[in-house]
Amino acid sequence: MMLPLFNSVASWLLKKRFHQIQLFVKYPAEVQYELLQNLLETALETEIGKQYDFKSIHSYEEFAARVPIVTYENIADQIQRTREGEQNIFWPTTIKWFAKSSGTTNAKSKFIPVSQEALDDCHYKSGKDLLSLYLNNNENSKLFKGKSLRLGGSKELYKNKGSYFGDLSAILIDNLPKWAEYSCTPSNRVSLLPDWETKIAAIISESTKENVTSLAGVPSWMLVLLNEINTYAGTDHLFEIWENLEVYFHGGVSFTPYRGQYERLLPRSNFKYYEIYNASEGFFAIQDRNYQNDLLLMLDYGIFYEFIALDTLGSLGERALPIWQVELGVNYAMVITTNAGLWRYIVGDTIRFTSLDPYRIKITGRTKHFINVFGEELMVENAEQGLRRACEQTGASVSDYTVAPIFMSETKKGSHQWLIEFNRKPSDYDQFMQVLDESLQSLNSDYEAKRLKDITLRLPELVVAKPKLFYHWMDRQNKVGGQHKIPRLSNSRIYMDELLTLNKIMS
Repeated sequence: MMLPLFNSVASWLLKKRFHQIQLFVKYPAEVQYELLQNLLETALETEIGKQYDFKSIHSYEEFAARVPIVTYENIADQIQRTREGEQNIFWPTTIKWFAKSSGTTNAKSKFIPVSQEALDDCHYKSGKDLLSLYLNNNENSKLFKGKSLRLGGSKELYKNKGSYFGDLSAILIDNLPKWAEYSCTPSNRVSLLPDWETKIAAIISESTKENVTSLAGVPSWMLVLLNEINTYAGTDHLFEIWENLEVYFHGGVSFTPYRGQYERLLPRSNFKYYEIYNASEGFFAIQDRNYQNDLLLMLDYGIFYEFIALDTLGSLGERALPIWQVELGVNYAMVITTNAGLWRYIVGDTIRFTSLDPYRIKITGRTKHFINVFGEELMVENAEQGLRRACEQTGASVSDYTVAPIFMSETKKGSHQWLIEFNRKPSDYDQFMQVLDESLQSLNSDYEAKRLKDITLRLPELVVAKPKLFYHWMDRQNKVGGQHKIPRLSNSRIYMDELLTLNKIMS
């Protein structure tokens, strides 16, 4: 009796929340401006608040003029001090949780502060809103007659000098109230298991016995799990296991490369895919319509948004704009001020507005070149350092290179393909790639996690480029000389496939 009662109450509360969402949809500028004022007032007596004299800031213009835009590197020392026990540096309430995220140029990992306010008013609120929007669009949904199969991170939560850090998903699951387990599978205990293979087996044991009506997780990891479940059950598709399955809530990496494989596992034309835009820094946007691929920007989560036109980022003409000044069709770098103490922080993502009434966006990429097809967030800085180490240890010298994903298939895990033009070839190509792979794992914790036991990513593959391949390719593009550059890392295979075709026909 517990589950039906819980689901009835939850359904009523979520429908009630939908009406509150309409407030910021109708009054976006007013909601965002009031939110900024509340953030400033809350942090008046913090170290940051005193440094920039928040007490005397009475307008957005004063805020923008006084508080600088920052990257993680700019505030890493303050974050480290908080991790070591100091408080009231950038937020007044105690911060003991830190979401471990992919690294920066200077560090293997980032540690993003997560306050209690961020947990309650952003991350958990977003989960309820996702369901509110979905139920509003699907009045005949049977979502709450079953459970959600959730797939969180496989890392443990580590204690360090009084603070805790780990995957954001693990932090969220660990802080959920006990009653929340009634609507989810697997159990919290299984969700937080650190070993992936043990975790997969436990999820299969628990979840295949449940009436699963929804899925939630990162596409690359979820695909591995679903293929394992399908193999275990010996079924042709997942509806033979869960006939009431109706929606997959996904985010974290681009869904496009995986859609075909999901449609083979879930062969119903009315099955729904709902995208979310969340990160360690906050939860930002939710798909609010069936069968659409843009997302409603959520404006009442304790996050104040600003946007910098990408073509001006880092230039003298750089200017951050509040929500009420943005335009359609422009690629913007996103800047956030949050209820976890991030003040005018560049997230690193780029977005484009598809609608201004309400404010809907599409994620268009990153401010830096990187690969994030499998959640690995491999950056150019990592690639350059990894290549340098591989060259040092094998006596090689690299002229040019590019990297692209090898997408997962039904029978093969994903990987990275490196097309490298050597000035001096290594004596052993296998050793070169082994050193490169190990170096990348040491430099980037997300890449390391995806390479663990070849669960998501296999060892990267090497293709040796013929001499002057990249020069001839650039020449064909009329991009030789000037500021034109070889695309080092890409989330698609467009450049790679062109280069490989040319590589084959060159003598």
